[in-house]
Amino acid sequence: MKINLSPQRRDDTLELSRAGAVLTVNGEAFDFSPMADGDTLPASAISSPWIAGEVSNIAGELELTLLLPLPVNFSPEQAFPEPLLNVPDGPVALPQPLPAPDTAQAGGFEA
Repeated sequence: MKINLSPQRRDDTLELSRAGAVLTVNGEAFDFSPMADGDTLPASAISSPWIAGEVSNIAGELELTLLLPLPVNFSPEQAFPEPLLNVPDGPVALPQPLPAPDTAQAGGFEA
C-alpha cells in the first residue's frame, strides 16, 4: 500500500491502521479488497472527508491520498510529507509535530 499525504492546517487528528486491503481511518474501515489490478475507484464513490482523490490498484498495490491535519506546531516532515511506501499491517505511523511550545519559557504571560 502506498499512502500519499496532503497536508492541511486543521486541529483534528488522523489515526490509521491497515489490515490487508482494509484501511481504517479514524475508526471507519474502508475495504478495498474487491479492487482488481488496474482498477480505479473515483473519489465520488468514497464517503470520507479524509480520502482526497481516487484510490487505484497499480500492479497489485493500493495507492491513495489522505488529508494530513497540521497542528499549530507542525513539523517540516508534516508540512512536506514523503509518501508512505510498503505500509505494513497494523497501526500506520504518521509524521509527528514539533514539541508544543511552553508559553512560560517562551516569554508568555501568566494570568
